[in-house]
Amino acid sequence: MAREMELRRVLKEQQARLLALPNVVGVGIGRKKVRNRDQDTLSIVVMVEQKLPLTALAAESVVPKEIDGIPTDVVEVGKVHSLAGLAQAQEVEYPDVPLAQRREKWRPAHPGVSIGHYKITAGTFGAVVIDRRTKKPLLLSNNHVLANSSGGCGRHRRAKKGDPILQPGSLDGGTSEDMIGKLERFVPLKMLENKRVEASMLTDTSAPNYVDAAVAKPLKADDIKTSILGIGEVAGITEPALGMRVQKSGRTTGHSWGTVEYIEMAVQVDYGEGRVATFEGQIGCSAMSRGGDSGSMVLDERRRAVGLLFAGSPLVTICSPIIMVLDMLKVDFPS
Repeated sequence: MAREMELRRVLKEQQARLLALPNVVGVGIGRKKVRNRDQDTLSIVVMVEQKLPLTALAAESVVPKEIDGIPTDVVEVGKVHSLAGLAQAQEVEYPDVPLAQRREKWRPAHPGVSIGHYKITAGTFGAVVIDRRTKKPLLLSNNHVLANSSGGCGRHRRAKKGDPILQPGSLDGGTSEDMIGKLERFVPLKMLENKRVEASMLTDTSAPNYVDAAVAKPLKADDIKTSILGIGEVAGITEPALGMRVQKSGRTTGHSWGTVEYIEMAVQVDYGEGRVATFEGQIGCSAMSRGGDSGSMVLDERRRAVGLLFAGSPLVTICSPIIMVLDMLKVDFPS
C-alpha cells in the first residue's frame, strides 16, 4: 500500500508533463510488462498512440526509464476515442443475446441494449439507478450518449432537460415513435477544440473531467428492467484493483470480459471534430469494447459495479469509477 501511495504522489506530480509529450495519450499506474507479460513491479505507465524507436524521438520527448526511483513502462494503445455508435464498428460474437437483438426495440428495455439522445447515433443503456431525491428510477449512460456531449464545443451539441431519448438509438432505426424517456441531468464535459491538451492547460485552467455520465427519466417505470442482459442484477459497488477480472454488456459487442490493467489514469479522449477532453482518475481495462458500447456498466465477477465505460481503442477500454459517477449524478443502485 505504501508503494502504491508513493506511485500516486509521483504520478500526480508528473502527469501534466508526461501528457504533454508528443504521441502520449495517457498515464496511469499499472504492472510493468516484459514481452507483454505482467511482472510484479508496479510502474508509472505512459500510454502512446504508437511506439517509436528512440532514434525517431527528440531527447526531450523520451520517457525516462525511472521517475523519482519509480520504473516507467511505455505501452502502445492507439488513439483513444469516445465509443458512441459507429456504423463501421467491428462486431464480436459472444454466446448470449444475439447482437442484432441488442439493436432492436425492447419494451421493457434491459441494460445492455441500444439507446441514445435523438441527435446522436447510438450507445448503450448501462443500468437502472435511483434518484436520491425523488427515489424514482432513471436510465444511466454517458453524457455523449444521452446528452449529445453537452458542455463540449459548439452550440449544436447542447442538450437540455426533457430532450427525447430513443431506444433503440437513431443509428439502429430509432425514431420519435421509439422514445423511451427524457434527459434528466448530466455532468457537463469540458473540452478543447482543435488541439491536444498541453501541460500549461492542465495546470492553469479549470479542473479536468472525472466522468462522462448522464441519466434519463423513463416515460413509464415499467418500460425498463434492472437486470443487465447476459449478467443479471447489479450486486453493489466496488473499487477497481489491478488484475481484477471484469465484464460488461454492450450494444455492439454484447457480454464480454476483460481485466483491469491501469488505475488512476489521466487520459486524453478524442470526441471527434477536433474536440479533446482530458480525464483524471480513470480505470483502464484490456480491450473489451467497440463503438456503440459507450454507457455499458463494467462489473466484477460478483456483479459489483466497478465503472461506467465511455472510451477506448482497439487495445484498451476506459471507464469512469462508479463511485464518482453515482455521487456526481446523485443516484444509487436499487437496493
